[in-house]
Amino acid sequence: MDLLSRESFGNSLVRKMASHIVGYPRMGPKRELKFALESFWDGKSSADDLKRVSADLRSSIWKQMADAGIKYIPSNTFSYYDQVLDTTAMLGAVPSRYNWTGGEIGFDTYFSMARGNASVPAMEMTKWFDTNYHFIVPELGPDVNFSYASHKAVDEYKEAKALGVNTVPVLVGPVSYLLLSKPAKGVEKSFPLLSLLDKILPIYKEVISELKAAGASWIQFDEPTLVLDLEAHQLEAFTKAYAELESTLSGLDVLVESYFADVPAGAFKTLTALKGVTAFGFDLVRGTQTLDLIKGSFPSGKYLFVGVVDGRNIWANDLAASLNLLQSLEDLVGKDKLVVSTSCSLLHTAVDLINEPKLDDEIKSWLAFAAQKVVEVNALAKALSGAKDEAFFSANASAQASRKSSPRVTNETVQKASAALQGSDHRRATNVSARLDAQQKKLNLPVLPTTTIGSFPQTVELRRVKFVNTRPRRSLRRSTLKPSRRKSRRLLTFRKSSTLMSWFMESLRGTIWLSTLGTTLRFCLSC
Repeated sequence: MDLLSRESFGNSLVRKMASHIVGYPRMGPKRELKFALESFWDGKSSADDLKRVSADLRSSIWKQMADAGIKYIPSNTFSYYDQVLDTTAMLGAVPSRYNWTGGEIGFDTYFSMARGNASVPAMEMTKWFDTNYHFIVPELGPDVNFSYASHKAVDEYKEAKALGVNTVPVLVGPVSYLLLSKPAKGVEKSFPLLSLLDKILPIYKEVISELKAAGASWIQFDEPTLVLDLEAHQLEAFTKAYAELESTLSGLDVLVESYFADVPAGAFKTLTALKGVTAFGFDLVRGTQTLDLIKGSFPSGKYLFVGVVDGRNIWANDLAASLNLLQSLEDLVGKDKLVVSTSCSLLHTAVDLINEPKLDDEIKSWLAFAAQKVVEVNALAKALSGAKDEAFFSANASAQASRKSSPRVTNETVQKASAALQGSDHRRATNVSARLDAQQKKLNLPVLPTTTIGSFPQTVELRRVKFVNTRPRRSLRRSTLKPSRRKSRRLLTFRKSSTLMSWFMESLRGTIWLSTLGTTLRFCLSC
């Protein structure tokens, strides 16, 4: 069976298997959201135009998962900018500098918080754990007047339901939201952000009540901070929060999702004892030690959402290995309580391998983007139910073997050179002070040398060459470098220019370029 064929595979299912996707890329296979946002920001299109493009993307994503046979399909994972910012909007936690006067938060306020405007700066952006994704950091303090100011979660659930897809609404959990926040300007750095829990929980209750009224049967809370090294009072906040929400959650199946790392033993104990929670999701790709905790003390009668399909890379899953792991958990939780899932949101990988027509079949067989990972999840769920697709698994096993043995991945010359390295090879021949003296004599740098941290200017000519030719002209690179050298004797770094990076990457073996409609993604095959 063709590893890329997902629609026929999904439509062949008689019923939905126990499968779940934590989240999905939101930009679109052809970067539809990017272009719609830029057009709106430039004043070339209206808010209605942006909403229309976004609705089409959401509809296609939900349909894709439904066609693939996914049982627990997420909603409210789409965002115009960032899911944490969406939560800030939901809670009405808008910093005063944006002059928001109340009511439903619109695009003007939302994008001002995200990007700033002519008169005020944007909110701080920082990395989402150890990924390359960045989120907008909430600015909180004792004087924030929280209010239910964005109905996005409920609206998107209703939107999916109207299309015939009953989704699992996803919310950033209340405790993780506060732990990922920072004290607002003028607020003491020592301000206990968790003291705001009592102020935000009433809004979470409103959202939950509206979702229940709309017909939701499941709800997912993302609490990724559970993988951090939390203190006792921080863990206690989880216990307090879900105890407070328990009565409102009554009648719903509640999934608390963690990802990106192992859940420490103390946090695991706290998590699995939360009141009102019926299901727990774990990343068993990066959280390998969590498996021992699950086998040792997973509570009976609860659902276990097992994240075995990696949401953070572009490689095809080793289906046989994943199936063995899943089968080892069947007796522990029961077949009816075991759900196959992704390790985290698929936001962190590329969208669809079908858009890479230039890749040869061997390379394609090694890869799985978000669309293919959805198929992998359901293939595993189907196998667990006793309806294993032997052809699909056989093709996957062949691809796994091919990747392990291919000379395109394993370079014997590199392997031998690496094996021959000795301890002395990892040390420089001269000490730091000698190297500094030599560098200064050679470069004559100023006391505070400066380096560029961004890209070189992308001239019209350079852009033309970049798209017409696979390799940029050496003369164009020189024309960019020479003026920089002439201006001052500064330490020069060229770091982000995709044209320069492409020239270096194309000179390396074991590297492929994935270029979908102008979007360039770089993944190394071997080292």
